[in-house]
Amino acid sequence: MIRTTLVHSIALLVAGAASAAPIPGALPSPEPLRVSRAEAVALAVAGNPAVAAAVEQVAQARARVAEATALPDAAIATTLEQENGLLQPRSATAKDIGLALTLPFPDKLRLSGKVAGAALRSAELGLTQLRQQIAFETAQAYDAVLVAARHRDDLREARTLAQDFLAKTEARFRGGTVARLDVLKARVDLAQADTDLITNERAVATARAGLNRLLARPLGAPIEPTDVLSVPPHVPDLETLETLALASRPEIQSLAADRAGARDATTLARRYWLPDLSVTLSRNFTAGSPAAFSTAASVTIPLFFRQHEKGFIAEARHREAELAATAGDLAAQVDLDVRTAFAAATTALRQAAFLRDDLLPEAGEAYRIAAVSYGLGGSSALDLLDAKRTMLEARSQYTDVLGAANDALADLERAVGAPLPAPSGETHDQ
Repeated sequence: MIRTTLVHSIALLVAGAASAAPIPGALPSPEPLRVSRAEAVALAVAGNPAVAAAVEQVAQARARVAEATALPDAAIATTLEQENGLLQPRSATAKDIGLALTLPFPDKLRLSGKVAGAALRSAELGLTQLRQQIAFETAQAYDAVLVAARHRDDLREARTLAQDFLAKTEARFRGGTVARLDVLKARVDLAQADTDLITNERAVATARAGLNRLLARPLGAPIEPTDVLSVPPHVPDLETLETLALASRPEIQSLAADRAGARDATTLARRYWLPDLSVTLSRNFTAGSPAAFSTAASVTIPLFFRQHEKGFIAEARHREAELAATAGDLAAQVDLDVRTAFAAATTALRQAAFLRDDLLPEAGEAYRIAAVSYGLGGSSALDLLDAKRTMLEARSQYTDVLGAANDALADLERAVGAPLPAPSGETHDQ
């Protein structure tokens, strides 16, 4: 039996050494990316594919401004006269070759440029809103990695406590002070700690993959956050945040730009009576006569004015009314968003402070007393297991609340649409 065990141990050592030895020609594993939360947000905002697509949309809107103010292209006009047949151009005795150019009324070009400029402003604010959303999602993903890593540390400590419990139980069993059932309970507790650690490995990998996706990196690339979970600082008062949100939210600014563009579009529609000038400069060739020049000019006359009144002008007016009605609803939505995020942030901060200051110390002290008593032969295994479970659940809850508090603060910043004002005091815990 001893020989078999010895041979098995030697085989395990040889296998471990072989697995640890470097494989010839194998590529070294890449160095992990070490980033803080602020650095991760900056990388995501700069390199996320969705942001790159929105940047191109802004460039398209900028190009449409140039299109709206561009003059129509000139045209070559040719006239063949006195042909012997309908499709006999060579028989024509008179030819006119000219250059035709249409000149829109200058005020129309100006208003068209303002309408396109409002659309450009709206696209730029849409890009700003997308960047804020990406920043919020990146902060959430970063916190998810921190939460998973902190759970891993708690589970490792739980396994250490389970090993200590098993050692004490086996010692008491050998001393005859506990039954064998307690030893089995201790072994089950250690096995459960190992199972929890295995489950946590998937959570850590999933959280890192989510952060890598936002950073436009391979999902399996190694990444290590340099920040730690801490209780965020207290948030400013609600009135300050509401005022800041109404002045900073990209949606509200974008709607204001749309309303300005709609007013310009209505003014442009009402300018239908302003004439566009069409000019054609021609040179005439007539058989048996010297070449001559001619000039032709024409202007548009809005005879069917009611078509404009009931069509383009009516549409532009209703568009203005639509945006005006949307403005009030959007302001209410932004206010509700800020209030909801504010309530979530303040609640999470209060929970984190309570767990840190009250529940965690009490749960830790209860476990310490139960562990000392059990080591001295006082309390039972059930008492120690219950105290340990209570302490570990409190730590796990505190970790989750820390992540929720940081996420809620990031969501509040998104709801406000601007960096939060610096609070008067800060409270941190690591």
